[in-house]
This record gives sequence, structure tokens and C-alpha cells, in this order.
Amino acid sequence: MEEIDRRIVMLLAVDGRMSFTDLAKETGLSVSAVHQRVRRLEKRGVIRGYAALVDHDAVGLPLTAFVSIKPIDPSAPDDAPEKLEHLTAIEACHSVAGDESYILKVRVQSPNALEHLLQQIRASANVSTRTTIVLSTPYEHRTPDLTTGAP
Repeated sequence: MEEIDRRIVMLLAVDGRMSFTDLAKETGLSVSAVHQRVRRLEKRGVIRGYAALVDHDAVGLPLTAFVSIKPIDPSAPDDAPEKLEHLTAIEACHSVAGDESYILKVRVQSPNALEHLLQQIRASANVSTRTTIVLSTPYEHRTPDLTTGAP
């Protein structure tokens, strides 16, 4: 990726609502050139979308937990993500190396809601679970470091 594209991606990662005019000022390009580059980055999948960052406490989802899952029957098909997709309290599902198969990031209203969700996860995907409750989050949604020149 070209250095100017890295700069555009970093600027949009910090402020996804930055105008093409402001991007042009920050990069030294014309507005139309910035617009073309952003569209190209979107088309290539470098920029996959734009989203609002939600205050989960303010919307009634103050409890965050990480739930590690592994199949009860190791010979069963690896289809846990599909079997759990309907559970909207699961914010993210990561395939991982190690003892567990996946780590789920979940957000719920209360310990009781977490207990209910864990029951749903176990029943839906036929998995065992190990849960870690988040006490606080010093930082999240950090801007990627694109200054290293990696491809």
C-alpha cells in the first residue's frame, strides 16, 4: 500500500466521518484525488465500512466477557460460528490456536443474562465454555499502526 493510502486509512480510522475536504488538507491531495483513493480503498476491501462507537454502559450492556469454547465431541463438524450466529449478544467470534477452538466477545445486561447466554451457547453449539469477565477496559478500538510500511 502506498504511503498516502496508509495516511488516509489512519485518518479515517481515527475519524470515520472526516470529510473529503479535511482529508485533502491533511494529505496534500485534491478533494477529487482523495475521493478516488478512498473509493479504491473501499473497493479493495482495505476500508470495510464505517461504524459508530457505542457506549455499551449507556445502552444497557455494561457486562463484557470473553467466552472460550471447545467442542464436547472433537470429531463433530467445526460449525460453532454458524450455530451461534443468531445470538446477538455475541459481538465477535475469533478462531484461535490452543486448547479452545474459538473465543467469543459478549456483551450483556447482567450476570444473570450472562448465565442465560452461556446456557444458550452450550446448547446451540454443543460446546464447553470457560468465561472471563471484564472488570474494566483501559482502551479499545485503537487506531492501527500503519507507519511500519508493512504490506
